[in-house]
Amino acid sequence: MTEKFPSIQSKLPGVGTTIFTVMSQMAIEYNAVNLGQGFPDFLMSEELTSLVDKAMKDGFNQYTHMAGYPLLRERLAEKAARSYNASVDPETQITVTPGGTYAIYTALTTVLQPGDEVIVFEPAYDSYIPNIEINGAIPVLISLQFPDYSIPWDEVKAKITARTKMIMINTPHNPTGSVLSENDIEQLRSIVSGTQILILSDEVYEHLIYDGITHQSMLRYPDLMERSFVCFSFGKTYHCTGWKLGYCIASPALMKEFRKVHQFNCFSCDTPKQVAVAEYILNEDAYKSLGVFLQQKRDFFRELMKATPFKCIPSHGSYFECYSYANFSNEADKDLAIRLTKDYGIATIPVSAFYKNGEDNKVLRFCFAKKEETLQRAVAKLHNLKI
Repeated sequence: MTEKFPSIQSKLPGVGTTIFTVMSQMAIEYNAVNLGQGFPDFLMSEELTSLVDKAMKDGFNQYTHMAGYPLLRERLAEKAARSYNASVDPETQITVTPGGTYAIYTALTTVLQPGDEVIVFEPAYDSYIPNIEINGAIPVLISLQFPDYSIPWDEVKAKITARTKMIMINTPHNPTGSVLSENDIEQLRSIVSGTQILILSDEVYEHLIYDGITHQSMLRYPDLMERSFVCFSFGKTYHCTGWKLGYCIASPALMKEFRKVHQFNCFSCDTPKQVAVAEYILNEDAYKSLGVFLQQKRDFFRELMKATPFKCIPSHGSYFECYSYANFSNEADKDLAIRLTKDYGIATIPVSAFYKNGEDNKVLRFCFAKKEETLQRAVAKLHNLKI
């Protein structure tokens, strides 16, 4: 007799393995240079790793406070004041989380009810839409204007309804590297003013911003901050994406509800790493110099790419720069990404993967947060590309 196993109804029936996992696995299989997934291949600070070691040896190995190691929250509040002139209470407004993606999920789960609408700009980081749908809410999708990936604010205004619960923004933007301007902030202000609409601001690349541009954090604007969940990542700031450590800042009322969800999911995060970061964050140059450091890598990669047929779509932040191939091929971006991995030994990410409907503008995303020799080796492979 055949045994019958319990069946479940999937909450995410249309979701499979993420494109990042697929392309990284292909990179391993074909021994390709991986410029797909966003992680550095250079070492993080020896000082910071030594501080983690010290914290463990000093006995900081048990649970810390549910909201995060108190000294770390105090110093994050001080950093917010220095960086954005923001007044943030470490006791009631900051929660340390296991990564920025977790903070985003928790914020959405905190406020969304079935039938709520959330405005999402595409191309969008791949967790946004599933996070909304698993909460029974409805993503209202708006495409950023190609090729500069700017926000079409008139369309945003047209799609606001009585069911709009939240607008999600991401600056600097993944996958495109576009950033919000002061005009964008004014447009956002005019739309949410006098409404109950919340904002989720994904700012994990806050310090990876280039060309002398000022990061338009929600923390700069008290009226926007009051209605925002603002999500950050230590992994992006300190070159340790595998730590999966981040934090969320929100108004006391919003954070009170956020913590209700958080305490029954994660409860508390890795203690020795929090103790280490609380000390290391006093080294302001470690994050203030980050933009210059990564811009040099972006510019180095951009110069190398001039010898290829790809056309640059300029990035002003993040780990990434997008390149168009519409001038030499009509093949689907996913097909080209697979062909580059298999035949030429370089892994990228097709930007259509960041659209729910698979919109294909013939663009690939490259990660330039790598050693110079890695970037040189990758681009050299593109010199052999048959078009």
